[in-house]
Amino acid sequence: MPGKAIQKLSRAKKVAIYIRVSTTYQIDRDSLPMQRKDLIAYAELVLGIEEYEIFEDAGYSGKNTDRPAFQEMMQRTRKGEFTHILVWKIDRISRNLLDFAEMYEELQELRVTFVSKNEQFDTSTAIGEAMLKIILVFAELERNMTSERVTAAMISRASNGQWNGGRVPYGYDYDPERKEFSIREDEERICQLLKKDYLESKSLTHTARFLNESGFKTRADAEWSPTAVWIIASSPFYAGIYRYNRYKGTERRTENPEEEWVLVPDHHPAIFTLEEHKAMLQLLKKNLRSFENPIGRPHSTDNIHLFSGIVYCGKCGSKMTSTPGRLHADGYRTSTYSCPKRRKTKDCDNPSVNDLIIGEFVINYILNMLNAKSGFSKIRNPEALEKKLLFGSTFAEVEHVEENGLNEFYNLLSRYGSDDSYTFAIRKPRKKRAAVDPEIEKLRREKEKHERALKRLQNLFLYSDSPISEKEFIIKKSEISKNLEDVNSMLGMVSRGADSVLSDEEFVKQASHLLISKELSDRQYIYFKKLAQSVSPEILKTYMETILDSVMVIDGRISSIVFRNGLTHKFIYKA
Repeated sequence: MPGKAIQKLSRAKKVAIYIRVSTTYQIDRDSLPMQRKDLIAYAELVLGIEEYEIFEDAGYSGKNTDRPAFQEMMQRTRKGEFTHILVWKIDRISRNLLDFAEMYEELQELRVTFVSKNEQFDTSTAIGEAMLKIILVFAELERNMTSERVTAAMISRASNGQWNGGRVPYGYDYDPERKEFSIREDEERICQLLKKDYLESKSLTHTARFLNESGFKTRADAEWSPTAVWIIASSPFYAGIYRYNRYKGTERRTENPEEEWVLVPDHHPAIFTLEEHKAMLQLLKKNLRSFENPIGRPHSTDNIHLFSGIVYCGKCGSKMTSTPGRLHADGYRTSTYSCPKRRKTKDCDNPSVNDLIIGEFVINYILNMLNAKSGFSKIRNPEALEKKLLFGSTFAEVEHVEENGLNEFYNLLSRYGSDDSYTFAIRKPRKKRAAVDPEIEKLRREKEKHERALKRLQNLFLYSDSPISEKEFIIKKSEISKNLEDVNSMLGMVSRGADSVLSDEEFVKQASHLLISKELSDRQYIYFKKLAQSVSPEILKTYMETILDSVMVIDGRISSIVFRNGLTHKFIYKA
């Protein structure tokens, strides 16, 4: 059946035109307007197809295919919407042979023709297909050979004692003309205090706290963390040794075998003696979690911390750090979230909390929101909605949901709610709107105004017969995005960046439609631990990050949840 459906759709020819430029200031022949004009003409005059749709990714690299417009195009191609994919040049799709080969194989199965205008390849012909593959093989070969030559040259430079650049280590200065390192006396004194305290306390956390309580800052004027202490305590650079080629690549780095490392002793003045450096390494070896992690984070773990980057301290506002917690008898290991100020300086007294407490509250609150949405026709006022939201023993100690957030959600459901959880048609308000603080209501209107402006600007740039210039588009988009970020900040959102924010309609849609929703449907209560053990942690984390902006925690309890659309629910607990 799928094959027949595609054959049937293929009779009505339609072209997906894909355009990508990696930087704002590309030369004219590769600019977005030029590509757009030429490719439209090529589709109509050469391919003889008048139906087309343009997909554009501006500012994205071709090293992989992780680009929003490209992914949307492929999803719609899989549904049989397009018969041809047309590009300016092959490398607009990807510079990676494996990525392109995978896409091309899929296009063959879907019976979709790939055409490159610049190289004159039309894969509907045998010669076009063969030439395409040959060009790709040689392009990949040249790229790999270039990479190998650069790597060999860098290793050769390092072996000769030449510095290959990078961040100048704490405690040192670098003279680019003389190409020499020198010790900074002010930072060298702090390095010596770090070494002394660590050798005595044998604790990275203790040393970080000691430096912070002594009033010292890092070069970035930030507080010292166990990770920052670990970097100095473990690095041979402070013993005068230049180490190079330890890691393979820069993304998701893996450690090379030690025999491939380049080690140049007496390369520069040493702050620690070789004996002191070895003594600190021996201490670090006793804590395997801190020593064997190839990325260099003392408390890194293979665990996926589901709420990492989302949970914040409700007392001081710091983003809580995540570490592995207790291993349960059934094999489940919790995640512990702690306020960094409590850990580093004791300036905050907010205790740690684990993901079972956070997850049980958050996932059941989302479940109650979805159930309230599906049964909204029976909810007559915000008070009835609040009862739905606080259903279950998890919320036994919560007395109320703060009025503004509750009323905002009631009004949102009035606009986008439905008895059918898979229907998202916009409806006229059918119930009297609940009263919301005028200032918040004003901010919500401002948010919607800027979101509409962004959408109109995008459509004007992509589809207008008289499109604005790329430079004007970028300037206008930056201006609107900045205004939207400011409004979101005033609404209480922690995450910065307009691109990460959902509109109200999209929020309702995402909350109901992500993969995990099938685990939540037709349920009245979710045991978070069982859910976490039965659902892929990657899927669960993606779900949380997609709809949650931040979760505030005070004294082991959830004080508020901020969603990706700016909706904030604050919880008032019983005395």
